Amino acid sequence: MFTGLIEGIGEVAEVKPTPAGFRLRLHTDLAPALAPGESLAVNGVCLTVVAADADGIHADISPETARVSALGALKRGALVNLERPLRADARIGGHFVQGHVDGTGTIEEIRQEGDSWWVTVRFPPALAPYIVRKGSIAVNGISLTVAGVDDKRLDVQIVPFTWEHTNLRAAKPNDPVNLECDVLGKYVVRAIEFAAAGRKP
Repeated sequence: MFTGLIEGIGEVAEVKPTPAGFRLRLHTDLAPALAPGESLAVNGVCLTVVAADADGIHADISPETARVSALGALKRGALVNLERPLRADARIGGHFVQGHVDGTGTIEEIRQEGDSWWVTVRFPPALAPYIVRKGSIAVNGISLTVAGVDDKRLDVQIVPFTWEHTNLRAAKPNDPVNLECDVLGKYVVRAIEFAAAGRKP
């Protein structure tokens, strides 16, 4: 479980095909605090650290993860958002993020307003029931508030601190992003669907 508050930015050093999918190697200042077997959210996707050394970590990307997320498209030099799992005694400053991506979106527009930025993201139609205005969504693992939404696009406003401390600062139109909808909203929609069909969840 994560909160969507990014702890650091990593740089992709290598993405190597393996029989099990891909092996991802990242340079990150968080490496000394990580050990094999621990979880790490990479652009919002929960991965398992398989090796760590002084300046980086290795993690495996399964074929399924590559299909449902944008991790399979990562290239050497790409910047990724990193977050370690939430501790039980820690404050929750964002929202509950599972690291289980619901789909990928595409950045359509980035525009500046004062010191902040607006980012418009096109999302898959299947995610529309779970995205609401003033609700939470994780975009590349970042906990953000939906400022506007229709059946195809959402708008989020990025404050200067978030812009400087996440990989959004390097984002461009047409870039893919990982999207995870608020898990509480997904449970509500699921319960309503079962109730409407006269079934129990």
